[in-house]
Amino acid sequence: MSAVETVKKGAGGSSAKSKKSPEETIAGFNVLRTEQRQIASKIFELENDLNEHKVVIETLKEVDGERKCYRMIGGILVEGTVKEILPNLITNSDHLKQAIESLNTKLVEKGKEILEYKEKNNIQFQVPEKILEEDESAADSSEPSKNPAIDAASKGVLLSDKT
Repeated sequence: MSAVETVKKGAGGSSAKSKKSPEETIAGFNVLRTEQRQIASKIFELENDLNEHKVVIETLKEVDGERKCYRMIGGILVEGTVKEILPNLITNSDHLKQAIESLNTKLVEKGKEILEYKEKNNIQFQVPEKILEEDESAADSSEPSKNPAIDAASKGVLLSDKT
């Protein structure tokens, strides 16, 4: 993690038992972020499965319905015909789309939950001073350097020496 997480102590007269320590607050925040990453990872996995289904469906639509076809179900290869297997693939594709939509909704909700947690616990991210200094010096130098590769690198562009 490149940013340093800090927690500011809020002003208020609540009892020590109800206040979380900074470590507990950050741990809770990290749990929420981990959950968010897991949801995003699952979405990515399901989108890959959906893309595979789409490729197979498009391929099978052009094939004779009586042709033998094999399908992997839970690690077991099952034989059937194209006309038997194609409707199942389309149904599975629809279910994958619904699951992705549901997970996208959960991802947005988790993002809102994280923002609320950050605001409630006054969590702020601080960028290390070295990065801030580099950003300020780059902003101050409005003149391009004599080396275009250096200018491009400062803008996140990779140039090759060969043309």
